[in-house]
Amino acid sequence: MKLEQMYESMGIGRDVLLFGREIESQLAERFAAIDETAEYNQMKVLQAMQDARVSDIHFAATTGYGYNDLGRDTLEEVFARTFHTESALVRPNLISGTHALHVALAGNLRPGDEILSPVGKPYDTLEEVIGIRESPGSLKEYGVTYRQVDLLADGSFDYPAIERALNERTRLVTIQRSKGYATRPTLSVARIGELIAFVKKLRPDVICMVDNCYGEFVERTEPSDVGADMIVGSLIKNPGGGLAPIGGYIAGCRDCVDQASWRLSAPGLGKEVGASLGLNQSFFQGFFLSPTVTAGALKGAIFAANAYERLGFSVVPNSTESRHDIIQSITFGTPEGVIAFCKGIQAAAPVDSYVTPEPWDMPGYDAPVIMAAGAFVQGSSIELSADGPIKPPYAVYFQGGLTWYHAKFGILKSLQTLLDAGLVSLA
Repeated sequence: MKLEQMYESMGIGRDVLLFGREIESQLAERFAAIDETAEYNQMKVLQAMQDARVSDIHFAATTGYGYNDLGRDTLEEVFARTFHTESALVRPNLISGTHALHVALAGNLRPGDEILSPVGKPYDTLEEVIGIRESPGSLKEYGVTYRQVDLLADGSFDYPAIERALNERTRLVTIQRSKGYATRPTLSVARIGELIAFVKKLRPDVICMVDNCYGEFVERTEPSDVGADMIVGSLIKNPGGGLAPIGGYIAGCRDCVDQASWRLSAPGLGKEVGASLGLNQSFFQGFFLSPTVTAGALKGAIFAANAYERLGFSVVPNSTESRHDIIQSITFGTPEGVIAFCKGIQAAAPVDSYVTPEPWDMPGYDAPVIMAAGAFVQGSSIELSADGPIKPPYAVYFQGGLTWYHAKFGILKSLQTLLDAGLVSLA
């Protein structure tokens, strides 16, 4: 069977296939640049593993308290070496990016301290963590206050307002690299570095934390290379390479990581405890694969941007902008467009492709959310996935794809679903 026939047998019409091929033919140069970055990052991870003298003994399982878990400790050394930090906390009991961020914040803040977000509102699930939306156990309940400075209309930092917002109570500045459920540009590592330098010049003692979710290995450098005291992320996103079944990381200066570890376990215990439960091999191997997996997801995002921009939809980033995370937002303007797109992504999945996603009231969100993710790891967003809140401007957020070919198929399937529903025209 020819490749064209294979696509047609899986529900992709000839007109959609030809449309996709035309888009792909224009992206060869950009895809080559992505591959070069992936090669650089692959060597970076490989060197970290070799320098840490990773051995098969580090894949052995531990149980109970996990004292002297060589694999766990070596994995954290590999993360610290890769991200050029003094220390790292990489654990399966950091169950999500939100949880890792909460541990990093709660571990390094005390009653009376203030958090400043100079990049606008954080991701929805952090609103209850911080106390922007009232929630039991929030940082607000423990006497931590919050202040934010919105980005200017053109997406640039409002430096005068940031300077005014910094005060004697400001203990930590949180910088969200990716856009979350917003349509602002993702922040490049260079821009994050400029913002950190500005903050540190005014207040050298302030902790600068970067939510690095969806950004790892997209560029050759990370925020920890440009002055971030902590970078935080999830292992079921980029750095897990699709193999990590759970987990998160906090990497940064030793004191910040230690403070977080005491919050995660208990004061006096910190990083010394925490059994790896046989997950180390998946963590090591996933991290090793993550530069290549991230590159495939990034190609899929660029392919999506070019396809949907061609059809007249607003996309962020646009078809030609530089990329700093794997997320692609597409604004449909109607709930029907968001839902149809997600149905197409779900239909392209290797797992649960026959399931129809529907919006529902997810914990941590203030509007119904639809999620498409037929993944090997539930909720993994380095795998082919899409989601979005059912509220104006009715934008969907697409990310992932363990291979470029799967990401490509997912976009073609989404186009086919929208076309069949009469929501787009390829003419």
